[in-house]
Amino acid sequence: MHKGAIFDLAWHPDGKVLASASADETVKLWRVADGLRLDTLNQAQGELMSVAFTPDGEHILAAGADKRIHLWRFVSREAPGLNPVVHSRFAHESAIHAFAVSSDGRFLLSSADDRSLKLWSVPDLELLRAFPTQPDIAAAVVAVPGADRFLMARLNGSTEAFSSQRAAPVRGPSIGVASRVVAPSVVSASPATAEAEPNDTPVSAVPVSWPAEVSGTMGRAGDVDLYRFSAEAGRAVLLEIQAARNQSKLDSRIEVLHPNGEPVEHVVLQATRDSWFTFRGKDSETADDFRLHNWAEMELNEYLYANGEVVRLWLYPRGPDSGFKVYPGEGRRETYFGTTALAHALGQPAYVVTPLPAGSDPAPNGLPVFRLNYVNDDDSSRRRGVDSVLIFHPPTTGDFLVRVSDVRGFGGEQGYPYTLSVRPPRPDFKVTLSGTGMKVSPGSGREIAFKAERYEGFDGPIRIDITSLPPGFTASSPVEIEAGQMSAVAVLHADSTATAPDAAADQAVQVVASAVVGGRTVTHALGTLGDIQLGPPAKVTVEILPSTDRTFVKESAGQPLEFSIRPGQTITARVRAVRHDFPGRIELGNEDSGRNLPYGVYVDNIGLNGLLIVEGQTERDFFITASKIARPGTRLFHLRARADDGQASRPVLLRVLPAETLASTEGR
Repeated sequence: MHKGAIFDLAWHPDGKVLASASADETVKLWRVADGLRLDTLNQAQGELMSVAFTPDGEHILAAGADKRIHLWRFVSREAPGLNPVVHSRFAHESAIHAFAVSSDGRFLLSSADDRSLKLWSVPDLELLRAFPTQPDIAAAVVAVPGADRFLMARLNGSTEAFSSQRAAPVRGPSIGVASRVVAPSVVSASPATAEAEPNDTPVSAVPVSWPAEVSGTMGRAGDVDLYRFSAEAGRAVLLEIQAARNQSKLDSRIEVLHPNGEPVEHVVLQATRDSWFTFRGKDSETADDFRLHNWAEMELNEYLYANGEVVRLWLYPRGPDSGFKVYPGEGRRETYFGTTALAHALGQPAYVVTPLPAGSDPAPNGLPVFRLNYVNDDDSSRRRGVDSVLIFHPPTTGDFLVRVSDVRGFGGEQGYPYTLSVRPPRPDFKVTLSGTGMKVSPGSGREIAFKAERYEGFDGPIRIDITSLPPGFTASSPVEIEAGQMSAVAVLHADSTATAPDAAADQAVQVVASAVVGGRTVTHALGTLGDIQLGPPAKVTVEILPSTDRTFVKESAGQPLEFSIRPGQTITARVRAVRHDFPGRIELGNEDSGRNLPYGVYVDNIGLNGLLIVEGQTERDFFITASKIARPGTRLFHLRARADDGQASRPVLLRVLPAETLASTEGR
């Protein structure tokens, strides 16, 4: 098993070995006949996004976040063994997004997050050509079978074909890109135009008719460039800088101004509670362990302002030696209202704030009021690095200015170029799944995890359907990634009488993600669940049962067990384990022990050791608490035993009832 998300899979040409690339910075090789791990290729220094075998089956290729293309000679075909490294080639200046090997095995085309595209020889990995910077990231690259061409699809919806033999662009067939559907009103950006100096004052601002791309440079220290554009109230405009991703020295900053040069106000933040950082300060990266004075008075989803940065509270502290998690709940934290992530010193003031419309004049409450303008230094989503991006919502119809500068005031004719894009936002999403190719023990379940990336303002719910499962297998489908959230977890369960599915049954499975984006339904096919296998008998299985208090429990024949809860309430349930061949401690997780609970609902009172069943016992009660922000609705959730590679219980239903009807059951 991997210790992180699996991003890509590849079959050996003879179909006997499967390679998996993971966020745990490894490629693992699996013998298909019995699932035996043949090797773990762990030389990478970052998440691996793509993996492939060469068509002759002699080599393995992988690439990802460490910006390198790795090539191993494939040796361990029948039994576990070491596969020697042949190359680890530094290939791009940013994470490699995708690659493909030509059908004759002689060439590799790689695409990176900085929109670069390069052609390499195989197996030497010598650079043959660096193509011009692409209009957008080439998110999908495939080789045309039996031909000398690659097909490439970009995030902006465009496609193109490249000849590997001539190493020159050729016009390819028109193909759709299901993974980047945009609103019908969106128009592709016009060809890039050049900045015209002088343009450092509102009077001399360069007029731009958007959608457009403008090429410019910070020609001297302290230089600023201004561009004038027209906008309509109610029609959002995305302003984006491409600089650092293209190896420019520019650390960009963009601002939106009125025609007279005055800043355009974005939001008014009224402080409602004051606090400060306790125990230790905070770095500018992580989303975990925000330790704050008087945290018990803070609520999930509230905004926290500290020294110009705005974050949003995602999860309560889990004990005396922890702090808040902020959105997105893992990895690098995101910021809001165009603010930039900063380091915060021990004792630095922080405030819970309420956002109010621009121009608001809130009544004084003894705490500060912060007025934020449309300004951005680093992309708030953190995906564009130190490049700047803003989604501007014009307060009125008319002309506005965008000012581009270097945060440090640096500049020079050489080394500080940029491209400014002015276009409509293209809201969309991408869902990746992990847990494919799993072995499911009869009478038990395994998890399927889904993770979303949200683009350019899309924040709605995402529904995932798993259909056409083999006989004897069921899934907790549909599963929803809730509005504003990034992940969801389903369970694939095998009946006690299930038989192993064949290849045709595996291929019949369909996993589809859908959401309403811009008023219409957008659907992305996620593929299958891979090679579903029937695993050996489980060593331990777990199930969720009612506790002694059944006033909030509903049992119906043929339906999942149902619990009801209201915001602000705590209920009790019971977990029972059957120890088939496992005498040890059964660990069920810490703050993540309630798998797929609705956002704002969590397993409570778990202590430092988490939810567990100790040696010699088979049952225990546990507590489920709904915070005040929990939304009404229903959701399937389950428990997962970490023992025996993560056996999952059958899901049960949790119904969150409206808070306003709370009566005698309050506070249980």
